[in-house]
Amino acid sequence: MKKQVLFFALFLCLGTLKAQTLFTEDFDVFPSTWIKTNQSQPVGTSNWQQGIVSGFGTGFNGGSTSYASVNYNSVAANSAGTISNWLISPTIGLKDGDVIKFYTRAGSNFSTIPDRLELRLSTVGDASVIPSTGSSDLGSFTAVAATINPNLTPNVYPVTWTEVLYTVTGLPVETNCKLAFRYYITNGGPTGANGNAIWIDALTINRTLLTTNSFLNSNFSIWPNPAANEINMANKSNATIHAIQISDVHGRVIREVNGSANQISIADFNSGVYFIKITTDQGTLTTKIIKE
Repeated sequence: MKKQVLFFALFLCLGTLKAQTLFTEDFDVFPSTWIKTNQSQPVGTSNWQQGIVSGFGTGFNGGSTSYASVNYNSVAANSAGTISNWLISPTIGLKDGDVIKFYTRAGSNFSTIPDRLELRLSTVGDASVIPSTGSSDLGSFTAVAATINPNLTPNVYPVTWTEVLYTVTGLPVETNCKLAFRYYITNGGPTGANGNAIWIDALTINRTLLTTNSFLNSNFSIWPNPAANEINMANKSNATIHAIQISDVHGRVIREVNGSANQISIADFNSGVYFIKITTDQGTLTTKIIKE
């Protein structure tokens, strides 16, 4: 019975997911490391700011002012125009598969007034060009990761805290980036038909370190399986291998290699099921091999 339980536990570990949190911002205090720039035309006096006590509720994680907000006063008083108001993050290293998550909402009494938010990405980190020449200027933030209510349709922007997810693509290796929240409204402002106010909160960026089959298939090849005499391994990624262990179904380490290896002999193993564990700087994976 103990052998069966141990085998089952080892098999379950193949489905384990581990995630590394790369970045968080809860807007409990407005972040001094972020850049604000209002490129609306005609430009008003309002900008992204710390949340205020509101009858609409609190920040996503609680706290009466624990969120960031922006509103129609981005355009000059008694005017209508194009709102383009930016909130830009510090530099963050991103690569394919990283998951960007945040929450957003608008005021529940103003759902008929269309609002819009863009999440944009610059892939040149500290060299990012900040928009500076008006509402059409995107600087180096040319990649749109997500848009909430792209067509400025009434009753579409959520009026309760709603999760937005974006999975990074197009960055096969870690790249220094900046994120930008762009409040972008045409025919907005105090006398415009569109745009009232939006809130954002609870930004997190996570990286999956272990996805077993997907991680293995994307980064390593192990063959043949079943095998009679040796197994071959190819590292298809930039992961650094620290150690390789082969264990039997009782958890005993039968063979161990410090560092990387292209081939490991299993000719002296008894026929049966074994587990190979590869420890890398990007996570640890375990998969089953069969000795014929």
